[in-house]
Amino acid sequence: QVELVESGGGSMQAGGSLRLSCAASFFTSWMAWFRQAPGKEREGVAAINYGQTYYSDSVKGRFTISGDSNKKSLYLQMNSLKPEDTAMYYCAAGSRALYGWSDRRDWRYWGQGTQVTVSS
Repeated sequence: QVELVESGGGSMQAGGSLRLSCAASFFTSWMAWFRQAPGKEREGVAAINYGQTYYSDSVKGRFTISGDSNKKSLYLQMNSLKPEDTAMYYCAAGSRALYGWSDRRDWRYWGQGTQVTVSS
């Protein structure tokens, strides 16, 4: 069992930046960030596996995922924020490596989420 706790969410004007953090009880090789807006499916935002990073097209070039295994922490640096980035952001760990990193079914463990709200 991996426990995940996200932090760093908040309210921000469009064009601003936020850095999300995820503290893990155990740092796994595959970890990811997802988000879910009201009335929408949970979608994969970014993932990292032994330093190799992956991004959804909607955040590529604006968001950066990184991890620190010594601190057992995962980060998401979000720049040039847009109103459409407004969502609850979740940290995920424990990939099943079956459906692809951006599919929520691939992940065993989830944090409770941190809210990001971007106003225009």
